[in-house]
Amino acid sequence: MNDLFKNIHPSKQGILLKMLEANTLHFNVNELILSKIKIDDFIGIIIAGDANIIKTDKNGNKIIIEELSEGNILGTNISNLNNKEYEIEAKTDVTIIFMEMHFILNPKNTSSQIYSQFLINLLELLNKKYTEASQRIDILTNKTIRNKLLEYFKNSYQETNARVLYLKSSFTALADYLAVDRSAMTRELKNLKDEGLIEIKNKKIKLLYFPLD
Repeated sequence: MNDLFKNIHPSKQGILLKMLEANTLHFNVNELILSKIKIDDFIGIIIAGDANIIKTDKNGNKIIIEELSEGNILGTNISNLNNKEYEIEAKTDVTIIFMEMHFILNPKNTSSQIYSQFLINLLELLNKKYTEASQRIDILTNKTIRNKLLEYFKNSYQETNARVLYLKSSFTALADYLAVDRSAMTRELKNLKDEGLIEIKNKKIKLLYFPLD
């Protein structure tokens, strides 16, 4: 169940979305999404599929700012989507519910119990997003690729309490997320493997030993 609808009965979810005048849109893999949205100030929730928020710099280089999957939230302000260098790209076929901030703040029935529960759910999702953003900052403030990788592994472990990490996408995407050169990152991963700190098989990384707490 999507966290946006937590504690809201399936029979009431359609009523809620109608109250908020929400739109459910579908996009194909590799499709650019932001340019198709005609809402100035919105919040979106991914209900199926994956997407990336990407930034294209003046030299045409693309950097993955954020990886989005089912249940993740995005928005004009919380994702800095007013920045003209930003775009949302569908990594797979993806379905997103878009809600205009005006209708979130001024719904047709503010006394509705399902609206109250929706606000609680939305605040929890926003809190989770800000926590993830803080973790990303912690990663990027590390000066070396090695320390960025170790910080990324530590965050993954703390989130799942599991020493086996499955990459959501490619190693190229991971390098973009860490804002490092892919070849240099690959060399550092090999160093960590040779030192007995990790094992790598395809997109599975097993954390063998280093301080995680």
